Amino acid sequence: MDQTVEYEPVSVKQVLAEMKDTAELLIDLSYSAVLLGSDDVAAEVLELEEKMDVLQLRARMSLLMACRSTTDAESLAPVLGMVGAAEKISDAAGDIAKIVLEDIGLPDTMRAALPEAVETLVRATIRSDSPLADETLGSLNLETETGVRALAIRRQGSWLLNPDRETRLEAGDVVLFRGPEDGIAEVYRDATGEVYEPPDPREGSVRDLERAVDSIVLMKDMGELAVDLAYGAVLFDSTEVAEEVVELEAEVDALQSRFEAWTLRAAADIDDPVSLRGLVHLARSTEVISDAALEMSEGVLRGLSTHPVVAEAVQESDEVIVRTTVYPDSDLAGTTIGDAAVKTATGMRIIAIRRGAGESERTGREGGDWVVSPGPETAIQTGDVLIAKGTRTGGDRLTELAEG
Repeated sequence: MDQTVEYEPVSVKQVLAEMKDTAELLIDLSYSAVLLGSDDVAAEVLELEEKMDVLQLRARMSLLMACRSTTDAESLAPVLGMVGAAEKISDAAGDIAKIVLEDIGLPDTMRAALPEAVETLVRATIRSDSPLADETLGSLNLETETGVRALAIRRQGSWLLNPDRETRLEAGDVVLFRGPEDGIAEVYRDATGEVYEPPDPREGSVRDLERAVDSIVLMKDMGELAVDLAYGAVLFDSTEVAEEVVELEAEVDALQSRFEAWTLRAAADIDDPVSLRGLVHLARSTEVISDAALEMSEGVLRGLSTHPVVAEAVQESDEVIVRTTVYPDSDLAGTTIGDAAVKTATGMRIIAIRRGAGESERTGREGGDWVVSPGPETAIQTGDVLIAKGTRTGGDRLTELAEG
């Protein structure tokens, strides 16, 4: 649907914060739409993409109005880079969603990768007699009771991103829920009065194709992590975090190369090579997302200070990204994420670990491998660099815990 956009005074910090939230949600929903084969979720992605188009235009107009000198141009350049990168992420997410809406198709092996690639996501409309209607998310306590969280709510055509404990669900709300399949089934039934029917993944049979899918799932994980770290680098003006984005982007490029090789080999062994088109589209868009993360970090890498409006935008959200090294006398050294109960003790979610990177910083040797999206069984070792996401207070607690 076409929308006419005219200049109007807006809060740049609010627009930037909304663009950040929208970009992260778009990535989440677009992959879920493909992996679940859901037209409904894919349609929501395209609606959010339209919203992002309007947001980026308003942000650009406001930034141009604010630029009156060479000093302004220098300080606002990284902000424009952030806006442009968010738009690229939005476009890539839209392209991923079209894999579903245009029936480009994916091999069965991709569906088989679903349980390891993403939690279950479902789109549910709250019925008028639902036990969820007229209740706040805090009173329902869904995440504690079922493991399911509300990612976003569409109400009368408007989006409510990052709903919190005070957010009240209303009849007619379209809610995007994410969580484990058992919890999703319970919440979906309560919301809609209907039985949730999960997708039925089928096993693939071509080994080269399985390797291609493994590569693209890892690309997805690293691309999402790169975006998280890029926002952290820009928002907190951290060269160290920006350098992590550079390495992640390079790793995604290497994975893309391996993906192409495995896909070409697999094409010779399947009856219909055209069925691989969707996989190729997915890989290309995934690489665009990691490239956008690098573009977002470019200003920090080149020594351009972050404009104060970006720092103010940080205050619109409680979530921060921290990077801390595990010291030898830390209680975390020699344990696992689950045994250390990091989430319970600090409220922080560890999104990546770089093995031995802390040691490399002291010795000058190249750092170790990434562990992306680590789980409860992932070991924590002396010298590991932990990348975590959560509240500012939780970040301070995690740093104290890691440094002993």
